[in-house]
Amino acid sequence: MERFTGLLNKYLVPPLTVVSENTYMSAIRAGMMATVPLTIIGGFFMIIAYMPVPGWDKIVAPYLSLLLIPERATFGLLAIFVCFAIAYDLGKQWKLEAVVSGSMALLVFLMVQIDIKSGSLTMDGLDSKGVFTAILIAMISARAQKFFNDRNFVIKLPENVPPVVYESFLSLVPLLFLVTVFWLIRFVAGVDINGAIQTALTPLVRGLDTLPGILLYAFMVTMLWSVGINGDNAVDAIVAPIFLQFLGANVDAIKAGQPLPYVTALGFFTTFVNVGGTGATIALALVLWNSKEPGFRKVSRIAMPTQIFQINEPMFFGIPIVLNPIFMIPYVLNALVLTTGTYLLMHFNLLQRPWVAIPWTTPPIIGHYLVCGGDWRGAVWGAVSLGIAMAIYYPFAKVAERQRLQQEAAGQARE
Repeated sequence: MERFTGLLNKYLVPPLTVVSENTYMSAIRAGMMATVPLTIIGGFFMIIAYMPVPGWDKIVAPYLSLLLIPERATFGLLAIFVCFAIAYDLGKQWKLEAVVSGSMALLVFLMVQIDIKSGSLTMDGLDSKGVFTAILIAMISARAQKFFNDRNFVIKLPENVPPVVYESFLSLVPLLFLVTVFWLIRFVAGVDINGAIQTALTPLVRGLDTLPGILLYAFMVTMLWSVGINGDNAVDAIVAPIFLQFLGANVDAIKAGQPLPYVTALGFFTTFVNVGGTGATIALALVLWNSKEPGFRKVSRIAMPTQIFQINEPMFFGIPIVLNPIFMIPYVLNALVLTTGTYLLMHFNLLQRPWVAIPWTTPPIIGHYLVCGGDWRGAVWGAVSLGIAMAIYYPFAKVAERQRLQQEAAGQARE
């Protein structure tokens, strides 16, 4: 185990750390976080509109179109908010006019969504399907702004003019460049930017909705956590847009009365795999609640309030799990077992697939129920998942407890 963790620290951790700390990756994470309130609000109205109660569909039918307006204004415009938020964050990091950065990127993004034939704005690319286009345009726009700004290729007015006017003129040259380039690509050359990006990312998108793909993701996240790297943050900027796109597609399927197409939509991993924290660490806290070893018992009881809300750092570093071979094994194993079990249940339609966004801090069982749109089977599986995780942790916890007690006894004997 020590040799394995050494290899991870030497070959895998450094490049992933560089990726996670990269300016663009940080901005993408910020952009994804900006969508959280939107998806929660949209999900709230979706639950009301499609509550799994017999006869509810008939009661709500006269008001359905009215109830779906907030959903359309949130899920239906996700790419717009992502585009602005990423460009804005990049602008802040590069000490540019952040509002101008976001506005420029948004203008270009909306321009490429205009239909060539009708000349009107199309809505298809504004929801989760346009997220990758939004990310690309946000990064290019902010980078172009920085390029022109660093080389002083901008129009500067006297400093005594109002700041709003001064900043708007600073954006003229980079904005003209961006509009011209994307106009040539989209409308003169006729390139479908949305379609081209989706095609390029098809292997990654499809892979993450397969059992081997999501298992690889689960293994990577928990192994990184096991050596002290925040695994979720390290890869979140890459996978979050994909999981968000899956969620949007599932929401569309609910509205259309069709089967939900994606298993690993947003909420699958954060709720069904990270039960009480990554690696289902709330189960370890429960196992050690009455531990004979005072240190384990105290840490688990202190950590429990945070574990209920999916925050596992007190437990993770207090026991510790990090770089601890005894606890690393069940930590990773729990993620793999819960990923496999949940995926198979959803794949065979024994459990509703995720279609409601909730805060990642929502307690287990409650979160399971809500993510599935009020499917009682989700709550049952949440409770079963806790039992499974406790069973996996139990023998390893007892070994660690026995070793700790023996060490304490040996220390007292020497005294």
